[in-house]
Amino acid sequence: MIKEASCTTDAPLAGVRVVEIVEGAMSLTGRWLADFGADVLRVDVEEDSSVTSDDGTFVTHSGVEFLAWHRGKRALRINPSAPGDKTVLTAEIGRCDILIEDGRLASLFGQDFSADAFQQANPALVVLSISDFGADSPCATWRATDPVLHALAGSLSRSGIPGRAPLLPPNALATPCAAAQAAFVTMLAFFARLNSGRGDWLDFSRLDGVAQTLDPGFGSAGSAAAGVRACDLPRGRPDARNQYPIIRCLDGFVRLCILSPRQWRGMFKWMGSPAEFADPSYEMLTTRSTSDKLTAAIGAFFMDKTRSQLEGEGQAHGVPTAAMLMPDEALDTEQNRARAVFEISSLRGHDVRLPKTPVDLDGGRMERGAAGLTHDDARAQILPQQALQTRQKSSAAPLAGLRVLDMGVIVVGAETGRLLADAGAEVVKIENPDFPDGLRQSRDGSPMSQSFASGHRNKRSLKINLRDEEGKTIFRNLIAQADVLLSNFKTGTLESLGFDEATLRSINPALVSIESAAFGRSGPKSRQMGYGPLVRAATGLSALWAYPGDPGSFSDGTTIYPDHVAARIGALAALALLVRRRRTKVGGTASIAQAEVILDHLAVAAPEPRSHLDSAGERLPWGVFSCAGEDDWCVVTVENQAQRQRLADLIGFAQSETGKSGTGDALEQALRAWLAMRSSTQAMHLLQDAGIPAGAMLTVAEMPDFEHFAARGFFREVTNPMLRTPFLVETRPVKARHLPDPDHAPAPMMGHDSEAVLREWLGSPKGSTTQHQNADDEVIENV
Repeated sequence: MIKEASCTTDAPLAGVRVVEIVEGAMSLTGRWLADFGADVLRVDVEEDSSVTSDDGTFVTHSGVEFLAWHRGKRALRINPSAPGDKTVLTAEIGRCDILIEDGRLASLFGQDFSADAFQQANPALVVLSISDFGADSPCATWRATDPVLHALAGSLSRSGIPGRAPLLPPNALATPCAAAQAAFVTMLAFFARLNSGRGDWLDFSRLDGVAQTLDPGFGSAGSAAAGVRACDLPRGRPDARNQYPIIRCLDGFVRLCILSPRQWRGMFKWMGSPAEFADPSYEMLTTRSTSDKLTAAIGAFFMDKTRSQLEGEGQAHGVPTAAMLMPDEALDTEQNRARAVFEISSLRGHDVRLPKTPVDLDGGRMERGAAGLTHDDARAQILPQQALQTRQKSSAAPLAGLRVLDMGVIVVGAETGRLLADAGAEVVKIENPDFPDGLRQSRDGSPMSQSFASGHRNKRSLKINLRDEEGKTIFRNLIAQADVLLSNFKTGTLESLGFDEATLRSINPALVSIESAAFGRSGPKSRQMGYGPLVRAATGLSALWAYPGDPGSFSDGTTIYPDHVAARIGALAALALLVRRRRTKVGGTASIAQAEVILDHLAVAAPEPRSHLDSAGERLPWGVFSCAGEDDWCVVTVENQAQRQRLADLIGFAQSETGKSGTGDALEQALRAWLAMRSSTQAMHLLQDAGIPAGAMLTVAEMPDFEHFAARGFFREVTNPMLRTPFLVETRPVKARHLPDPDHAPAPMMGHDSEAVLREWLGSPKGSTTQHQNADDEVIENV
């Protein structure tokens, strides 16, 4: 029996029908579409091992994770051997708009049930086929777990402390990040279908998704990296402890983000202006990040103060500061209570706490399951295949003709706009020469950093003064012509400039506005300065990202999480609201709380234990193991008894020697000895050929030569006229039959396109444009 669907009147994806046949955490792909109001029908196959929750849905895995993966969906239970059930499933797929499947269709129901067969039978259908490595990868038959994905996506090589073993990030963060990318590309293909009437088949590799969203070494890097991307770092865990220093205090630890000269001056004043740090060189990020003397002095200054005291004083001095919270502390904070971040669900008679979606929609929390417009009514309003009113109808790019004003800064700001620009939108970055985007800074003073060149390709640049009345007038006129506005300022910044939501709506009722904030639009932390490292500290993730038994060994200094995945959610929200605009002719707003993205992932990702036990209580090798070369490591994750047997056979381990659970497990010791005689790459191939999930730890620089990325054309070499050498970026967001690969227009110098944009958007005569350009040279203050 299929549970009835409901949606809110203004749910962005009301009327969109989705059938999902996916096991595990990649089911989050469908949950994102359900969050935005799509009617998602989850197909449960009777052969799957399952338990039943109180509401009658079928629960796999631990139950709690299942609820997090599938909230807001309907359920249909199918027996593959029952002809009537197959008829029902065929009918459901036949009337849906999007099919999400993980490769089991044909094996469960026969070749006539393959995703390709359904797409060919219904050319308007968008099919997302999810696998670990993709259909055309030389590794297509391999198996990946989250630790294997960390190893092959380059993030493991940067996680940990110099001189120590690489450290697996906590919990299974990789797959939820991949699911956000999968949801974004699915919506991109659906948006293209609304314009052209043609569906698509997307070959989605979970490894590709992780490499793009969790900690992409070839993407934009944080401000503290000073424009140096991870692909340019030497082998080994980089020592990043002073970039975003974690300082011990009276009752724990606090974390600082002192990135700009202005923030350093605030820190200097807070410390009482000590003469030993008065040298102007301390205004440079590189001086501060390499100064152990400064870190020690801050430590002495903090040692008799509490976390709460330091957080308040730091913010008062303009120094971004956050208390390092333990995971249990992070769940029950004043901020989370004020925003009602969690809701209580029932599972087999017990209450469980689950995070709500980290997106505010049209000024309030995006909710699931409220009564309102039926899906059939909404469907009739958006699904007739009529061309979108674009300014470039002949272009194959799905977002051609859309105009985007991009006020985003640093990583999440760069990436949200870049995703839309790559899809063909005209994205204009608004900048201020006096307060440049942190991604523009470089260690050698070059006018263009590789990080900026990566994150702002395919964009244009415009300078205007938002504190000057003439600049405000220009901005109002631009807003009137725009389809989308992107920002990630501190909450209240646009309002302080005279552009609150009501004003923006009065200028352009059709405007779609997307913003990202560290802690969300409301609550006591909403107006605090927030960066990714502070968000990780405040959510308990930094405390988890430490070596077992060594609670002070914080190791998340180089990660850029959650910036890239938050950008995917922002781009997804923009597309969903643009779909709704087709139906309502009215725009809307969405705000993504980065802290709540982390809390959502920690809830939906089943923890990856440091060791596994099988049903007999015997230990299954699971972790990072040293190999023959220098700093050469291989992840091995044995999931069950069958894989354990195959491992024993591969390494010549006699079953009679099998040890019981514990640190002295004989099989694991034999595995360590076997690995010590082989390179990580050789070991990975032998293990994967035996059906055991394994992955060599790749540095970012090694990724382009890895057979999977090379065969799928994952990277491409591009140039920028302001950089001396070519550099690599990802080629496309997903492999698809019809979505075109992005263009590559080099990231612009500041204000490079000011005159052209004003002329093309506003039709300004040359004299007026020149006047604007001259005024631009004075200012906008970017806050």
